Amino acid sequence: MAVHNGTPAMPDSRIRNEALRARLTTAEQAAELIRPDSTVAMSGFTGSGYPKVVPMALARRIEQVAAAGERFRIRVLTGASTAPELDGALAKVDGIELRLPYQSDPEARQRINDGTLNYIDTHLSHVAPHAWFGFYGDIDTAIIEVSAIREDGALVPSTSIGNNKTWLDLARQVIIEVNQWQPAGLEGMHDVYYGTALPPDRVPIPLLAPGDRIGETILRCDPAKIVAVVETNGPDRNSPFKALDQASIDIARHLVDFLKHEVARGRMPKNLLPLQSGVGNIPNAVLAGLAEGGFRDLTAFTEVIQDGMLDLLEAGVLATASATAFSLSPEANERFKQKIDFFRERIVLRPQEISNHPELVRRLGCICMNGMVEADLYGNVNSTHIMGSRVQNGIGGSGDFARNGFLSVFVSPSTARNGSISSFVPMVSHVDHTEHDVGVLVSEQGLADLRGLAPKQRAQVIIDRCAHPDYRAMLKDYFDRASRDSYGKHTPHLLAESLAWHQRWLDTGSMRT
Repeated sequence: MAVHNGTPAMPDSRIRNEALRARLTTAEQAAELIRPDSTVAMSGFTGSGYPKVVPMALARRIEQVAAAGERFRIRVLTGASTAPELDGALAKVDGIELRLPYQSDPEARQRINDGTLNYIDTHLSHVAPHAWFGFYGDIDTAIIEVSAIREDGALVPSTSIGNNKTWLDLARQVIIEVNQWQPAGLEGMHDVYYGTALPPDRVPIPLLAPGDRIGETILRCDPAKIVAVVETNGPDRNSPFKALDQASIDIARHLVDFLKHEVARGRMPKNLLPLQSGVGNIPNAVLAGLAEGGFRDLTAFTEVIQDGMLDLLEAGVLATASATAFSLSPEANERFKQKIDFFRERIVLRPQEISNHPELVRRLGCICMNGMVEADLYGNVNSTHIMGSRVQNGIGGSGDFARNGFLSVFVSPSTARNGSISSFVPMVSHVDHTEHDVGVLVSEQGLADLRGLAPKQRAQVIIDRCAHPDYRAMLKDYFDRASRDSYGKHTPHLLAESLAWHQRWLDTGSMRT
């Protein structure tokens, strides 16, 4: 076992470059290189490919500094959400001053909603260009997980790419975690495009189909910037797959029937258009429904590949899938590792500035399916905030796709919190997606096709087809009175009542009258 700087290399080390192997160190020593009040950009997207040990070592260091009466906080940038070892560990010790662009950790969420952690919720496609424009200031340190370092010093990405290319390009110093838990067979699955530029020098991105490869299989980094290399052997945060609930199955059935109707009307080809879907039970149910519905030769141009897409790839229903990360259950991850040669021929992982790029979403004509917190009578969607002010996770990439796809679909059960909250309300308490970007709403009750409808027509369809029966009469009563008494009749609202449902829930624990 080789030893460098007092740190032993793992057996069968994946650090194949001698110069970078000489920079092998411990997580604690690497964490010492990070200064207070600095901006630290880290890998990670939906619990995949995030650094496993340096953030935890940094959290321990921050805790020690705090015990001595000093303050140590950093600004944290990632691809999307990460895991307890990163967001959770740093938030718990009050080590994060600013967080962007997406999070899902309970510790971080609590501090954001307490007002002690600043959070910028932004479209995922905006992050890399905004970093290049300098909107976030200088990036002091990048901490990036990879699956290997090649002999030539090139970095082999792991189970997510996210914003790693941008972080490596812009950071003043770089810390690399080489994770041997990640399958070696990942090499060759990635497609890293280096052809983006700042205005006015931009040129069209040469991608015409989801499976096209337009870049390199590796990440580049100036070796002079790499100040530490840490070897790890730890799993991604993989949530167990949840059994499909009846509401998810019903939503999927409505949506699959609708897609069949669109094919029959000649609006889509038999193999549909490239699919984009968020993470969770409903997207998995939709994917299963597509297989059962007889669809074949499908493609996906999305952010995240989860269990359902692996199933479709293995079944031959899905021909190819493009994404920026995996989000697999432990069981699916083992299947992925065992059949990685098969999947490497059918999956392409890209930087999120490409996977979410509006130009490509529009060109490919994606069918975009995303979850929501609530929708209002006119089709405005809130996908981020509970009762208007308490953030849940973030907008993620939903806006990148909803504003640019061929078909924009938002899905949700018709009620939440054991029926005490209606997902369809007079006016949303926070707007992420305006009525202009929403084409279809689906609940377990039914599907509302809003395309080509004026506001008052949308309201009737949403009430009749998506709202839960317990709230349908209340919505109809509000809409009828607003249509009669509102200041204007184009988008009728009673401003004194439009958010009363939310206030009623805060006051009584139920939106019901």
